[in-house]
Amino acid sequence: MAFLPNSRYAKLPTVEVKIDGERTTTIVKMRRPPRIEGSPMTIAAHDRLDVIAQERYGNATEYWHIADANTELVATDLVETGRVIEVPEK
Repeated sequence: MAFLPNSRYAKLPTVEVKIDGERTTTIVKMRRPPRIEGSPMTIAAHDRLDVIAQERYGNATEYWHIADANTELVATDLVETGRVIEVPEK
């Protein structure tokens, strides 16, 4: 598996796993990112990480900064109405 050199995945460790008992594939080894402090934000109905990233950083594809700051494995869990999340400065 090859990532672009500027990808946040480029230097992460990988592992090989079996699929369907026969085929193998290479995947990025799961990691928990370090805790990053940010500004608290209460999620309103219909908020989305990409929209928040566009508003805060000027780039919707940088939503992962918000996910990493909250150490959430499932990003959609971050946008539950009423939840308070941390939105880091970049």
